[in-house]
Amino acid sequence: MFAAIWTAISLTLLAASAATAAGCRTVVFEDTPFSVCESAPSDNIRLYLRDDEGAVLGTFDRIIAQAKAETRDIVFAMNGGMYHSDRSPVGLYIENGMEEVGIVTREGPGNFGLLPNGVLCIKDASVAVIESRTFAANPPTCTFATQSGPMLVIDGALHPRFLPDSASRFIRNGVGVTEDGTVFAVISDVPVTFHHFARLFRDLLGTPNALFLDGKVSRLYAPDLNRRDFGFPFGPMLAVTRASD
Repeated sequence: MFAAIWTAISLTLLAASAATAAGCRTVVFEDTPFSVCESAPSDNIRLYLRDDEGAVLGTFDRIIAQAKAETRDIVFAMNGGMYHSDRSPVGLYIENGMEEVGIVTREGPGNFGLLPNGVLCIKDASVAVIESRTFAANPPTCTFATQSGPMLVIDGALHPRFLPDSASRFIRNGVGVTEDGTVFAVISDVPVTFHHFARLFRDLLGTPNALFLDGKVSRLYAPDLNRRDFGFPFGPMLAVTRASD
């Protein structure tokens, strides 16, 4: 009963905020807290990897400084895809229309290779999560794109390899897009299974397609929540920015 009440409250809050500016809040789903950051496709949603000299940014402090140099403020930011030891992207990565790494469609080790995986594609006022082989068969034009895996939700269905009773629990983050284009970037506040995380996107947030971004290294910068997570530098970062006052 308590879980059902909290889910109803969370749904009400999400619906009530649909027309508000981008931002983050804590949502409880099945007795578990998640930090849910929401934005409209018309918001300035983008990916960051390198500075103007080509060095990997890697930290929230550095993308905050990069945004300020562009007279913008970070509304929220999180790690935006898997990366190698040199922090270069594992799969497809496009920034400002320039492709740095090509798409990877073969099955492989680890979460990235747990097919189907997918691509987050951002262009103008449009954001989409697309299964990787579908993307590769007819590549759309993306101003920004990052590939990761596995997909959490595919056309309304959970990834077929997720187990309800899995013992694998980690802090996880991911992104999903609703049919009306609302973008949800989410990080679990406690360790969760893939199945639980995917159900949040499908059953609470209503995203027919959602993509896992990463697990153990997942972190969030969210001024709305007075939150700036710390840890080792990472690779691509997903952020929403707004013009500085």
